[in-house]
Amino acid sequence: MLESPGFDHGAVKTHAAGPQGTLPITPEMLLTQPSGNLFGLTQNAGMGWDPKHLLDPEFLILSTHGGVRAADGTPIALGFHTGHWEVGLLVAEAARELRAHRCVPFAGAVTDPCDGRTQGTEGMLDSLPYRNDAAIVLRRLMRSLPTRKGVIGVATCDKGLPAMMMALASSGRTPSILVPGGVTLLPEDGEDAGKVQTIGARFAQQQITLEYAADIGCRACASPGGGCQFLGTAATSQVIGEALGLSLPHTALAPSGQPIWLDAAQRSARAILRMHQTAMGTADILTQASIQNAMVLHAAFGGSTNLLLHLPAIAHAAGLRRPTAADWAEVNRNTPRLVDALPNGPRQFATVQVFLAGGVPEVMLHLRRAGLLDTTVKTVSGTTLDECLNWWQDSPRRSQLKEQLLAQDRIDADDVIMPPDVARARGLTSTVCFPVGNLAPEGSVIKSTAIDPSLIDEAGIYRHRGPARVFITETAAIAALKTGAILEGDVMVLICGGPAGAGMQEIYQITSALKALPHCKHVAVLTDARFSGVSTGACIGHISPEALANGPIGRVHDGDIIEIVIDRNALTGTVDLIGENGALFTADEGRKRLAMRSSRPDLAPHPALPNDTRLWAALVQASGGVWGGCVYDTDMILARLEASTSPTGKA
Repeated sequence: MLESPGFDHGAVKTHAAGPQGTLPITPEMLLTQPSGNLFGLTQNAGMGWDPKHLLDPEFLILSTHGGVRAADGTPIALGFHTGHWEVGLLVAEAARELRAHRCVPFAGAVTDPCDGRTQGTEGMLDSLPYRNDAAIVLRRLMRSLPTRKGVIGVATCDKGLPAMMMALASSGRTPSILVPGGVTLLPEDGEDAGKVQTIGARFAQQQITLEYAADIGCRACASPGGGCQFLGTAATSQVIGEALGLSLPHTALAPSGQPIWLDAAQRSARAILRMHQTAMGTADILTQASIQNAMVLHAAFGGSTNLLLHLPAIAHAAGLRRPTAADWAEVNRNTPRLVDALPNGPRQFATVQVFLAGGVPEVMLHLRRAGLLDTTVKTVSGTTLDECLNWWQDSPRRSQLKEQLLAQDRIDADDVIMPPDVARARGLTSTVCFPVGNLAPEGSVIKSTAIDPSLIDEAGIYRHRGPARVFITETAAIAALKTGAILEGDVMVLICGGPAGAGMQEIYQITSALKALPHCKHVAVLTDARFSGVSTGACIGHISPEALANGPIGRVHDGDIIEIVIDRNALTGTVDLIGENGALFTADEGRKRLAMRSSRPDLAPHPALPNDTRLWAALVQASGGVWGGCVYDTDMILARLEASTSPTGKA
């Protein structure tokens, strides 16, 4: 502990010769350049860069890399998740390409947590707040290299990728480009990473053995890198990045670690050089039209509801108008779902299979024919979206990958990504619905495609009426599920999970257990928390106002009768208190009774809620709240601070 035996203390040095060569500086540079620019050259030489090339254009590569890998890829220190384990390879590939074009690449990292790892733990209290913190740090790193000519962002997963897009979106006239980290492969024999997260609930209900759980849990992540195999928040964020034009065509959802994945980093490096040479900035890419395109792609893919938080945040970072719930609802009414992917179905193909079937550009071809995209927008390829889709339509890449999918997995690409009429005939419905009602006066959200089809009537309507079972903590809720205390027909009401209660925690532990247990398709969930993109079932989240903001959801009692109605065709819905103490009444009467009730006396934030998250919740509440993307709106925050300190109490 105190001394390493045999250590040679005589080998310790205080001086070294230093790099050979001279700085390529001129008298004018010494007279006019900031000292930081000059000292930067000294440090670059000190790190080993050839002094003759110190004045080459400088580009910054930021990533979410985590862990330490040996040269052969084996772990020296693990990362938090597979999604950031291999992205260092993309950084290296992009850097080599930049260097080959006489540029000076810089690299930095802001690693990210894993929502799968923190499910059901106190780590989830930091999940969504982390996104804002990471975006701030990434932006600070970008500005801390003032000589940068452009920025390449490399990220994969649920919070690191939205944070990276928020940071890049702020680049303005400076070029930036996103390299998505791709997806992990499916096990040849086993379960995907979404289903495997239910082994605890299934074992508790004696559906599986200990041996099965241990065996299947070991190999769900069949390759060491990439995001999960389902269309959750990580995969949806990659789709959104490409839909915005921030990524090159057909780079989202690539198989991590494979040559086609590395090739994207090489081409992205060349693309940012072209952007620099043609003076194309990020502001040329991110426009109100590209935000609209991203919403359309979200609907066509059937993406994670978490993007309702992230896309407004990206728009805000770019100085654009944030989409509202009404905007999302309109897009979903007008856009058909065209992709059959986990967890939406009906056949539930994996994300890597969606990639081989054509991924984002394939879906865009259908949407272009339907007139649902603005194809005049520019992309980081340097051309318009229309030109990119013309290339894709006739590209060998498209035909060869479809052939590979058929040969390898015996899957016809047209069964994965479908034209609107075929998708409609196979029962694919639009994804997102925004129920309102006396329990959600400011709105809520449900992934209506995830409701069990057997519960939908001939008119496309889901109806559920049942007694409330109220839980203040996720721990109590999951215990009730595992012990069989939740009965068919119940409505689980999980509150104090919003921003002020638990950092707007993600409750996939609950929704995955519901999917895994036989009778639980007849159980509904209401919560002011949020869901994982892989969640399924009649689960309504983002209920606003949250319980701790005096929302009516915080006045529900055990045994109250709650009615849920979701019209999957019209994409409308209601969630209402309609009964108490054996008496039924109208939704309007329920609103009056809720107004007369006091909030439950047991409402409280999570006992371990960090001060960091409490501050985050206060700032996002002052910035437009959940429906504003949980951002920090500096102008709104300052206005509220000024109002609170002014003598009149007004801004």
